[in-house]
Amino acid sequence: MATQNGKDLLIKVDLTGGGQFQTVAGLRATRISFNAERVDVTSLESAGGWRELLAGAGVKSAEISGSGVFRDADTDERARQIFFDGEVPGFQVVIPDFGIIEGPFQITAIEYAGSHNGEASYELSMASAGALSFTAV
Repeated sequence: MATQNGKDLLIKVDLTGGGQFQTVAGLRATRISFNAERVDVTSLESAGGWRELLAGAGVKSAEISGSGVFRDADTDERARQIFFDGEVPGFQVVIPDFGIIEGPFQITAIEYAGSHNGEASYELSMASAGALSFTAV
């Protein structure tokens, strides 16, 4: 796989609930992480005293974060609405030359900041709220 531009890793939000995804405006940095809890089934009979984990068990989750400049676009308004209404709409994360992760996420934090001689910026954090799908590109 060739080296990719970081700006090509996109977070998209479903604006209407009808599968119409649009890139969240103003983002400069994005990140997604996947997690799976382990279920330890080690016992006195475990070979050589090595830990054993139960395959396929445990809770899976994903977390998305992003930061950028505040643009007051339709996607900014939608993110605020999602947060204050407690919605869990569909999001997409486009990972260049890898694929698209899609599923419901809850916005768990929005932070706005600004300095006297700088631009207004924001950060948002999201947690998966259901099953995610992956489509390879």
